[in-house]
Amino acid sequence: MTAQTPPVGDQVAAPAIELAHAARWYGNVVAVNDVSFSLGAGVTGLLGPNGAGKTTLLHMLAGFLAPSAGIVHVLGRSPNRDPSVYRQIGLVPERESVYAFLTGYEYVRLNARLQGMRNADSAARAAIARVGLEDAADRAIGTYSKGMRQRAKVAGALVHDPQVLLLDEPFNGMDPRQRLAMMDLLVEMAGAGRTILFSSHILEEVERIGTEILVLVAGRLAASGDFRAIRALMTDRPHTITIRSSDDRRLATTLMADPAVFAVELKDNAVSVQTAHLSAFRRIIAGASRTAGVRLTEVVPADESLESVFDYLVRR
Repeated sequence: MTAQTPPVGDQVAAPAIELAHAARWYGNVVAVNDVSFSLGAGVTGLLGPNGAGKTTLLHMLAGFLAPSAGIVHVLGRSPNRDPSVYRQIGLVPERESVYAFLTGYEYVRLNARLQGMRNADSAARAAIARVGLEDAADRAIGTYSKGMRQRAKVAGALVHDPQVLLLDEPFNGMDPRQRLAMMDLLVEMAGAGRTILFSSHILEEVERIGTEILVLVAGRLAASGDFRAIRALMTDRPHTITIRSSDDRRLATTLMADPAVFAVELKDNAVSVQTAHLSAFRRIIAGASRTAGVRLTEVVPADESLESVFDYLVRR
């Protein structure tokens, strides 16, 4: 997978994140196996079932783990071998790793000081404001809810304005309002040229803000790119389309005669059609309605959601 990076002058900037045949194993257990992709500016969602290798992959990008094989580069450098790249990386780990006795402000300020920022105080206040924690900034983190602790962790990760932001399940515990605000923040940062990679088990989150997706299954990269494009390439699995018209029964009879259609069912005041040739079906549906003498009121893919794509890839 290669996400386009913006040109600089007459040249194209190097990818912010680049993996080439990267692998990581623990004894006989292979956590990440022969993974290759590159990312530029934008928001990329990292999907996979538990144990797929998502956290291991993020930790390799953050420099916590060295790859057992292959290459892992962030901004053209190896994060495990070149600590200077940490100045340009922000990490939100899934595990709770914040001292409960620190206030939110103290925690974020410590992160700013660790990054060598001279204006650590003002930077911490600004980061706290970006995640909407001003009212609780001077309270101990031990009194925070799960969602508030997550926002404090995000503030600590972005306090030094990193070029690359890595987030492991960042929306855990947030209420809907907080989740939407955090999504807007990530989209804003991506629009400013940042590269953001986040894992999530809530597929709607990835579908909402992810310009690209990476799907890990059993340590391997099962798919990458736009999820709708990935779904369109799955020619070995039927596409299901729900159609509503002025006369569903007449339309169903006409569609059954078309070779692009191999199953038609009337249900819920609609026609459910299965086809392995989505592009061909899109071409014939208008003609089929004219032949049947009916008016189309709705044509909706019934299985184009990210959840459908993910479910297929995991079970494939």
